[in-house]
Amino acid sequence: MSIFKIITRFLAKRVNTIKTNGEQNISEHDSDHSNVSNDHFACFYPGNSGFLPSYLINNFFDKIKFDLKKSEKLNRLNEKGVVIYVGKYKSLFEFLYYHTAFKKSALPYPEIAFEFRFFFLLPVKKIIKIFLYQLRHILDNVKINKFKMSNPYSNHYFAHEFLKGRSGFLCMVESKNFYRRFVESKPDPLRYLIEFQKNSSKPIFLVPQVIVFGAKPVRTTPTFMDILLGNNEKPGKLKRLIAMWQNPEKICVEISNPLNLKDFLNRPDIRDIDEDFQAYTLRTHLIDLLNRQKKSITGPVLKSRDELTEDILTQQSLQNFMREHSEKEGQSLMLTHKKAASYIEEIAANYSLNIIYIFEKVLTWVFKNIFEGLVVDYEGLDRIKDESKKAPVILAPCHKSHLDYLLLSYLMFKNNMPCPHIAAGKNLSFWPLGPIFRGGGAFFLRRTFKGAVLYSRIFAAYIEKLLSEGFNIEFFIEGGRSRTGKLLPPKLGFLSMLIKAYKHGACEDLIFMPTYVGYDRVLEEDAYLHEIEGGKKNPENLSQLLKARKFLKKKYGKVYIKFHEPVSLSDYLDEKGLDLDSMNNDEYMLLCKSIGYKLLNSINKTSIITPHGIVASAILNASGSSFSKKELMFRVNSYMNMLSILNAELADTLTIDPDLALNHVIETFVSRKFIELADESENEITENTRFFVKDNKRPILDYYKNNAICFFIPACYTAIAILKTDRFQFSSDDLTNTYKFLENFFLDEFSFDEETTCIEEIHTCIRAFIDDGILVPNPSFEDTYNLTSEGYRKLKGFSEFLRPFLESYKVALMYFEKYPKDKHDPKERIKKMQSKGITCYKRQEVMLKESLSKINYTNAANFFIANGVEGSEDIEKIKEYKESIDNLLAIVTA
Repeated sequence: MSIFKIITRFLAKRVNTIKTNGEQNISEHDSDHSNVSNDHFACFYPGNSGFLPSYLINNFFDKIKFDLKKSEKLNRLNEKGVVIYVGKYKSLFEFLYYHTAFKKSALPYPEIAFEFRFFFLLPVKKIIKIFLYQLRHILDNVKINKFKMSNPYSNHYFAHEFLKGRSGFLCMVESKNFYRRFVESKPDPLRYLIEFQKNSSKPIFLVPQVIVFGAKPVRTTPTFMDILLGNNEKPGKLKRLIAMWQNPEKICVEISNPLNLKDFLNRPDIRDIDEDFQAYTLRTHLIDLLNRQKKSITGPVLKSRDELTEDILTQQSLQNFMREHSEKEGQSLMLTHKKAASYIEEIAANYSLNIIYIFEKVLTWVFKNIFEGLVVDYEGLDRIKDESKKAPVILAPCHKSHLDYLLLSYLMFKNNMPCPHIAAGKNLSFWPLGPIFRGGGAFFLRRTFKGAVLYSRIFAAYIEKLLSEGFNIEFFIEGGRSRTGKLLPPKLGFLSMLIKAYKHGACEDLIFMPTYVGYDRVLEEDAYLHEIEGGKKNPENLSQLLKARKFLKKKYGKVYIKFHEPVSLSDYLDEKGLDLDSMNNDEYMLLCKSIGYKLLNSINKTSIITPHGIVASAILNASGSSFSKKELMFRVNSYMNMLSILNAELADTLTIDPDLALNHVIETFVSRKFIELADESENEITENTRFFVKDNKRPILDYYKNNAICFFIPACYTAIAILKTDRFQFSSDDLTNTYKFLENFFLDEFSFDEETTCIEEIHTCIRAFIDDGILVPNPSFEDTYNLTSEGYRKLKGFSEFLRPFLESYKVALMYFEKYPKDKHDPKERIKKMQSKGITCYKRQEVMLKESLSKINYTNAANFFIANGVEGSEDIEKIKEYKESIDNLLAIVTA
């Protein structure tokens, strides 16, 4: 007998012994599975000690944290199906991290990896088992003249292990993938999973996930350090180690929603194609998800300002426009090109991560010094990140302070998201802030595009370019900062450009994110008071910047940031059955107006009510300038009941201890001389303590009242409608006409939800009034109600919200009664109204100082002109409106 045959028989016997008895010494983890496979492959990582002790691996990865809330989607997912984690590039680092971190968090963790070999991580016993198993397989095949090693595809090792409950790991891109699949004809893991899914009732869940080692976006031109260490798209080993050593807290782990492979294969566009194309489509889809996932953290590929300029100015459509424009203006094409380039220079941001890093450090220090805390809707921030994977997100916040855009960019960057590009007024482009803001993502626009045809076209092209590159954009739907505390009517110019960019195919969709930013106290309150009373706005410049240091010496309470549910433009158009391509200009502007008011209403619904707003409302709605704390709290409690019934969101201080919060605000208002004690000798405020309000402090209190007014306007309209009936018994039908009149009359002051009818609003308010004891349903007649004696006092407290606006509109009407049409330009008209208002105030024809509001006069003028009152010649209309205002004021002040 030959030596070869002797050795062969010996090894065969040894292998059979191993096969029979080897599984008696299975690992601790394997003991959890009753039917352990006899196959052994190096693609299985048991997690116990090999050449690299597992405790070293655990300690190494402990530095990288992931948000457990985001991992809730993985909880018990392996009980519903097979879990396969998906990464973009082949990375042992990522596999070991997911295995270690998810196992520690009691989540499904990967143990089997496609196209991986863990030899140096396996125990010696496991390596021997693998060697002997492969040797037996070879010897078995020698008998049939085939020299072939066993692989986990052909013997369905993967399928057996996955059906036992193990989870896997799969990468999409590897340098040798093409050669192995198409030259060597090796199995494709995705095609294997597709075949497995088709033959299994158990769904396969593919979970895309990425580890990002820094927020730095990938640049079109790599830096020297990118070449040396790798960029964030594909960091090198050294870069990962440096990140782990220096800033492990900056490493972000992002987990996507699981993709159900069974559902994917049942899609109509996937179901009928062959498996090769199914695998190709699945791979493309998963890579796209992974790219979007990473882009939601780092942002799109970052081009230099020069690259963006060249991309924009060389567009064929823009080249044709500039050629036509130069011919029309009778100037050379070279001059038109030069102007276009200068406009890009004037407009464009110059996004710089270095400036953003500095901003982060400075703003962290500033916010800690001036605010008592930031109350942030972190679930809303997560929604922004999720939505940014689908399409550009358009942040649409209200605008109360210059800090708004700093706060939002700061929060997004601190929460591993790219800072948005921000539409800022050209007034903020002064040195040194202009270059700094550009570095933070700000681009600048003029207040008006009137007459600037070329500028307007270049600006639109810049917006289209930002959207096509995938950048998120932030703009203020109100245009400028609100000096009154309530939302201003929407400005539609920028919104119109965004929608046109979508129409031209710049992006697949636009995701609008209405955002509320509110303050216990705004930094600019003194400046707002000056402007409301007719003072000139101080221009933003270096001098104003230097004066801003004084703000660091004061505390401004808390900041509240909350996000509404996203509004998809594509879904909105589908829901309304609208086609942008078939719209004429009037229909298009009506669409923009509808979306603008939808964003405003969404912000109002998301508003957070602060104790400052409630107390300020109760103070200003007192029937006289003097009141007791008991009377004040009577109104406060009525307003709180209404907010509770409306499910309005209250500031955390109001939910934790409302009495403490409200008393603290009263004491703050006293200390700031907004209200004063009638008896200064009182040492302690009791329910009998009396206060009075100085007239010159009313406008600033009105600002804080207006922060909360949107929740009370329907109740105010309903209260006035009830009081106008002049009966203690009425039906809801008796209120409809008055409610509709007020809704239309104050359209420029308060937006209304077009999706809710006034009848629905009235019934909501009636239910709230019944709960608050203001009304009692009449037992004898359906939809009929009786007004209680205490309810009458409470209705007066709601009706007072409208009094300053009625007085302002009365003054505006006096102007139109005196002067003919086109007597003055708009600026001079407002000045005349302000002068008339001051005269009426001195004569006590106007009782409230806050009625002398330049902004109220502007809105009133816009309303009257739009409704046929342009001058003294419109006497009939003037009489009609004057009678209505006088009647309403008589009801409110009675």
